[in-house]
Amino acid sequence: MSSIDTVMNLKNIVLSVLFVSGDGIEKSFIAEKLGVSEKEVDKAIEELKQVYTGENGIHVITYKNKVQLASNPNFADYISDVLNPIREKSLTRAALETLAIVAYKQPITKLEIEDIRRVNADYAVQVLVDQDMIEVVGRKDAVGKPLMFGTTENFLKRFNLTNLADLPDYEELLQRITVIREEENEQSDSLFRNVDDIEFTEELPDFLRGEQVEEIKSDDIA
Repeated sequence: MSSIDTVMNLKNIVLSVLFVSGDGIEKSFIAEKLGVSEKEVDKAIEELKQVYTGENGIHVITYKNKVQLASNPNFADYISDVLNPIREKSLTRAALETLAIVAYKQPITKLEIEDIRRVNADYAVQVLVDQDMIEVVGRKDAVGKPLMFGTTENFLKRFNLTNLADLPDYEELLQRITVIREEENEQSDSLFRNVDDIEFTEELPDFLRGEQVEEIKSDDIA
């Protein structure tokens, strides 16, 4: 890695790291990986805060020795107006696919879900938690002690399952997920697919069939 020889350079590097990460990062970790002192990182962060604050659409926030980029809370309604319709179009398929993976592989971490789906699972996991379909069941004995998720009793009730033994074969599910991905690749010329054009009953396990878009909506998120 090239040396960081100016404060301005460090500030821009930290900004880039935060942008790509999306999540909060410990300042000590940033300092360690960039080969600089925490004091230098703190100075860079303070300079970023002077720019990314007030009426700026992006804010730099710090908490529990972590730093993160966040949207301006004053613009929450505008963000919702733009993003919610987009999320609702693709939410059902993404949420149900995530739910199925949790059901078969539980207990499972968010990273493991993303390894299977090959896409970010933050939003789908949050929706399913809010809908009481999945819950935190512990922490994995691994670096960082990531949260592990499992299905809830409400999940069993909603899909008329007596227990998890009633789930269909997992390999069949993976084949169906592969079909969904192939369809998405064929339609990659469109940024967002219309959920009405997808035949869920032929791509999802029996216990997930019949779910409608309105049953899992971003408006339901607290």
